[in-house]
Amino acid sequence: MRSMIAAAALAATTLAAAPAASAQDEAMHAMHGVQGTLLSINAEGSSEAAPDLATISLGVTTEGQTAQAALAENTRRMNALTQALRRAGVAERDIQTSNVSVYPQQQYQEGQPPRITGYQANNTVTAKIRSIANTGRVIDAAVGAGGNTVNGVSFSHADPDAQLDIARRDAIAEARRRAELYTGALGLHIARVVSVSEGGGYAPPVPMPVMARMEAADAATPVAPGTVETRVNVSVIYELR
Repeated sequence: MRSMIAAAALAATTLAAAPAASAQDEAMHAMHGVQGTLLSINAEGSSEAAPDLATISLGVTTEGQTAQAALAENTRRMNALTQALRRAGVAERDIQTSNVSVYPQQQYQEGQPPRITGYQANNTVTAKIRSIANTGRVIDAAVGAGGNTVNGVSFSHADPDAQLDIARRDAIAEARRRAELYTGALGLHIARVVSVSEGGGYAPPVPMPVMARMEAADAATPVAPGTVETRVNVSVIYELR
């Protein structure tokens, strides 16, 4: 019985090591037949474009003598807020609850246990705005419907892969430019590309704080989306001869 268990454990260990061995085999295969000098280049590519998607975080904070009272008022105002978002053009699928909480409000006095004086209810939603020009008006509509918490707005691309592809091409072009610089200085030429790997793309949403107005006005809350930069890192190994 012990020999059977030992054999099973050895088989499991062999299987677990297989992926790592496979990766090493692929690396060795890529290096097979190299006759010249290897040059490894790490390059970064980027793309910069105006965003086409805004994401806002907003909601309602209410207070009451009991948790039920605070939550009931919060629910009433939150329903009005989400209805206002829909009327402002935000699709149902683009409205998502991100936080619901009820906390006791406590008063502290020296030498005495804390005393609960009431309760606070919070409800926050995240809304995607696919027409950035309407961002300010959407915020105003939410505040006008009873929203009193606006945590900010971030900008991004609805199709990030398109911007990543531009950054990838830029990174490869930069790697090639550097490789040709080295070959010129060394009196060699690029024989072939041995391997290419991508270190991951990065397209961060651009956060921007927004102070929502609590009074109605003729113009929408000003929002400036600017541009969003997307970056990609690549590693390329060339064979030089």
